[in-house]
Amino acid sequence: MRIRQIALVATTLDPVLEDLSAVLAIDVAFHDPGVGVFGLRNGVMPVGEHFLEVVSPKQEGTSAGRYLERRRGDGGYMVIFQTRDLDSRRRHFAKHEVRTAWEVALDDISTAHLHPRDTGGAIVSIDEARPWESWRWAGPVWREHIRTERVSGIAGVEIQSRDPDALSHRWSRIFELPRAENGALKLPDDGATISFCEAVDGRGEGIRSVALHTTDPVGLVAAARERGLVVAEDGAVTIAGTRFVVA
Repeated sequence: MRIRQIALVATTLDPVLEDLSAVLAIDVAFHDPGVGVFGLRNGVMPVGEHFLEVVSPKQEGTSAGRYLERRRGDGGYMVIFQTRDLDSRRRHFAKHEVRTAWEVALDDISTAHLHPRDTGGAIVSIDEARPWESWRWAGPVWREHIRTERVSGIAGVEIQSRDPDALSHRWSRIFELPRAENGALKLPDDGATISFCEAVDGRGEGIRSVALHTTDPVGLVAAARERGLVVAEDGAVTIAGTRFVVA
């Protein structure tokens, strides 16, 4: 299993896509019309063989809109894991009483969105792509849009919670991932890390940070400052309420 895609949710789509493009030097490869069934617009951007997605409500009454309200603005929304065997994952989820909120099976990919009340932390999807290196959600020509002059992949995600230790244990059990001494979980197929921290910003449980493999950290920070974005002392850049950090 590996992290394949991280989704952010934003009140307004295009400015966030423009910030990500300018700061990370990545391109939008696809606007998926399929997310319309959820009342959303989106843009999907390759980061090497991984992807960042931004979704934005286009109508009232969407789950993404409620998420924006609950977390008091833009922020990290979904972690999409890629598995080699979704059927075995489903059996494990059922054993641990983790419900499926939505699912679809297509010729080249099968998807299960897990019920957020059963996972906690973030919206989670588990996808089996066929073949492994493909990714329908990024459109038919996403490889033509890969740029690696500033970032080359997603190295991990940080989830904040009122009780990060309990959440770490829960995710370890649900996703069958061993815990390190600090509570972090490591993905077997790409070495990406899921870490957990206490929520201290008043925004509640959710994705706090995305770690990136960075080939030009100086250029990344300079581009962020040029656009007037918040750059922390540790070099983390905040875009759409999400910290982007150098792995």
